[in-house]
Amino acid sequence: MKYIDEFRDGDLARQIGARIAAEAHPDRRYSFMEFCGGHTHAISRYGVLELLPTNVRMIHGPGCPVCVLPIGRIDLAIRLALERGAIVCTYGDTMRVPASDSLSLIKAKARGGDIRMVYSAADAMAIARANPQREVVFFAIGFETTTPPTALAIRDAAREGLANFSVLCCHVLTPSAITHILESPEVRQLGTVPIDGFIGPAHVSIVIGSAPYDHFAEEYRKPVVIAGFEPLDVMQAILMLVRQVNEGRAHVENEFTRAVTPEGNLKAQALVSEVFELRPSFEWRGLGEVPYSALKIREAFAAFDAERRFDLSYTPVADNKACECGAILRGVKKPTDCKIFGTVCTPENPVGSCMVSSEGACAAHYTYGRFRDIPIVAATATEEVTP
Repeated sequence: MKYIDEFRDGDLARQIGARIAAEAHPDRRYSFMEFCGGHTHAISRYGVLELLPTNVRMIHGPGCPVCVLPIGRIDLAIRLALERGAIVCTYGDTMRVPASDSLSLIKAKARGGDIRMVYSAADAMAIARANPQREVVFFAIGFETTTPPTALAIRDAAREGLANFSVLCCHVLTPSAITHILESPEVRQLGTVPIDGFIGPAHVSIVIGSAPYDHFAEEYRKPVVIAGFEPLDVMQAILMLVRQVNEGRAHVENEFTRAVTPEGNLKAQALVSEVFELRPSFEWRGLGEVPYSALKIREAFAAFDAERRFDLSYTPVADNKACECGAILRGVKKPTDCKIFGTVCTPENPVGSCMVSSEGACAAHYTYGRFRDIPIVAATATEEVTP
């Protein structure tokens, strides 16, 4: 299959790994953050770390939309289902993210809430049409990749006059999060690690293009290489970053030329701009409040904004103290640094959001066995993980 088999060639991967080892200066350390959870997944699944020299370190970033969703936002969706009697529709991974009071969306469903998994915003609209006497809320999450379909659903609902349909919007923006990681005093206070460069996300960049990353190269002197999700994409991007660091360059380079252009998808961008506008601030799990990092529904489409329709007020909720998701999302710790990883916290019984999503760093490490020296039994962690 084109763009699949040839990008998973083991011999080529080893050759690129040998080139990285030859060009990486042995007397220095390279730290690169793969922002996107899809890259974290690829790195773990295909054993990319085993092909890299020990002085080239990959840092997991906050690029998993389920992982960065704060507890308070999930609580809003649960309240809509349990207290307001709405049909709440959302993506599958979101259903299992732990919330307050030992709940999650799937546990709230077991308590009688009408909460349904859907594959798209269009599915939620179909449910609204089929249940005209019920309020149907689409709990929308994701980066720039999933934002255009939500915008299209809102615009179509307005044109159709689908009065019982609304959206609880939790769409967030990639560039704002990268800026926050680089300069935020909150992140500096919480702790982060030196970063020499970024592997830019693939699907997000198809929508927004490569131009928005120029700021990081010019202002912060951090090279960015946009890469696809196949193992050879990632390996080539790491080699390109090593070369930029060695040469003292800080540019935006596009390894994923088969899909990403400098300008991105202009039609999708125009649709998003028509329906959404920037929020002044939005809470991210692990990063705290990040200015202008998320979207809200414009006044012209206020009738389809669940926050306005149900007069919802957001209340921040602290993460579980035993869970290290916040530090993992900032790149300060690895999944294996968490004392409950792989013991109390597993994909079947996730304590934190990083273990819920298949793109989460903890789930990737757990699924593909990229961890060592993890005890088989966690003796007394059970009491510590009780919310």
